[in-house]
Amino acid sequence: MSDGVSELVSKLKGVVGDNHLLREADLTAGYSTDWTGRFQGRTPLVVRPANTAELAEVVMLTAEAGFAIVPQGGNTGLVGGSVPLNGEVVLSTMRLNDCQPVDQLAQQVTCGAGVTLAQAQAHVASASLDIGVDLAARDSCTIGGMIATNAGGINVIRYGAMREQVLGIEAVLADGSVISHLEGLEKDNTGYHFPSLLAGSEGTLGIITKARLRLHPHLTGRCTAMLAFDNVDDAVAATSALRRSVTSLHAAEVIFRDAMHLVCEHINSAVPVGANSEAWLIIEAAAPSDPTEELAAAIDSLGRLVVDVGVGVDSSSRKNLWQYREKVTEAIAAAGTPHKLDVTLGASKLADFVTEVPSIVSAIDEGSSVYMFGHLGDGNVHVNVMGNAGVEPPEAVDAAVLEYAAKLGGSISAEHGIGTAKKEFLHLNRTSAEIFAFRSIKHALDPRQILNPHVLLPSEDS
Repeated sequence: MSDGVSELVSKLKGVVGDNHLLREADLTAGYSTDWTGRFQGRTPLVVRPANTAELAEVVMLTAEAGFAIVPQGGNTGLVGGSVPLNGEVVLSTMRLNDCQPVDQLAQQVTCGAGVTLAQAQAHVASASLDIGVDLAARDSCTIGGMIATNAGGINVIRYGAMREQVLGIEAVLADGSVISHLEGLEKDNTGYHFPSLLAGSEGTLGIITKARLRLHPHLTGRCTAMLAFDNVDDAVAATSALRRSVTSLHAAEVIFRDAMHLVCEHINSAVPVGANSEAWLIIEAAAPSDPTEELAAAIDSLGRLVVDVGVGVDSSSRKNLWQYREKVTEAIAAAGTPHKLDVTLGASKLADFVTEVPSIVSAIDEGSSVYMFGHLGDGNVHVNVMGNAGVEPPEAVDAAVLEYAAKLGGSISAEHGIGTAKKEFLHLNRTSAEIFAFRSIKHALDPRQILNPHVLLPSEDS
């Protein structure tokens, strides 16, 4: 251990205690590799503060020692934004895991940044309320990380992404100062809106320690259906029609052919409906009372667009249908190390994108496989490219897919963030003036480039 690290450790012991300073490689390894296994870094030190005051002091001491910091929650990121790829100190927020009592009158709750989504969901369920964002990684992802990446998930078509759930924020800035505005007022026009600024900032402007979240009534009436389609165009048209006609629409998820067959192989199951189809929608309606009739009537009105239908009205049958969507990522990870390209397209361009991407990838690397799924209700397609025999595909694949998405007027990042994987492609969606403004904000709040300095913003000479 270098003298600089030893000196920093000596100072931090008095702040967090020796047990929460991890230095040995076998203890820091899990913090240095992302969930996909694609991004692997190294860190001289992992620090785990227990509260905002400790975290602020850790930031000050670490900055004074000349080390950059990578903030990390559940480490479920997919673009290399929360691992120390350049030898940074990792600051884990997992011990900031306190949930305050639910404010039932306001339908709000304040949670620590290290609270997992599943913990937050269980906490507010006692008040018959729900968190607006839901993800398959709910057992691991944290509230702070979800805000920092502006996570989306399966209910965006109803409640919006994570930014729309945040009514107040507490965070530590690069100089160790604390901003805290947790009153949760629905109307508060008293200056710059820090929750909006920090949501999606990927830990580059401040480290979130607490958040005041908007909650939503728990809807007990649920009905889930899986719809099979002959082609992507029909799936897109059906989604548009259902969004117009089903007032209780809660989710509209899509699985395309190769991804469906991969997940079926992974869970040792046959394709549940429409075995020879090209696309499957999982539609969920949720309401205070049973929405089955409303959803059934809307599906009937789709007519010949739909090849086959499976319906789940109780928790067991609904869970069975959802597993095909929620286990896709697990199935892909079991097959190898993919490149994950998370894009958004306008509805009129979705079918073109999904149809053409396999050919675009094949032209670069004939041995690569493409697995696509996502949130069709908001135009978000997850493109997973796997090289031959499960190895990583060439980097040129990323550029080709992202450039095609941008060419069609889409975004190169729907919900995963930019991280390190996409920062050199940011110009595809953002003008030079916008990137200059981003850098100006970063410099104003973090002039010494302490907080996650190697993510989001492209190199100066890009």
